[in-house]
Amino acid sequence: MIILYLTLKKKWFDMIASGEKTEEYREIKPYWNKRLFNRKINVVEFSNGYGNSVPKMMYHIIDVKIGTGNPSWGAEPNKLYYVIKLGDKII
Repeated sequence: MIILYLTLKKKWFDMIASGEKTEEYREIKPYWNKRLFNRKINVVEFSNGYGNSVPKMMYHIIDVKIGTGNPSWGAEPNKLYYVIKLGDKII
């Protein structure tokens, strides 16, 4: 199991935790290309802040593709992103 670790602001963390937000977005840059497409990641761990005692949760990753995102979930209209489609919650 290869885990992608992402830190989120509280708003996005809470929306994912509630099930309202089912995708996470990252800008199309070489940094994310290397992290998302050169490895076979299948799980993402989100944390709300940094450190050992911050809230965390893990989800299966269904797919990672390039596409547009939902503006109410933080994406700019008509901008392309790496879209991380979330599956079932693990913990």
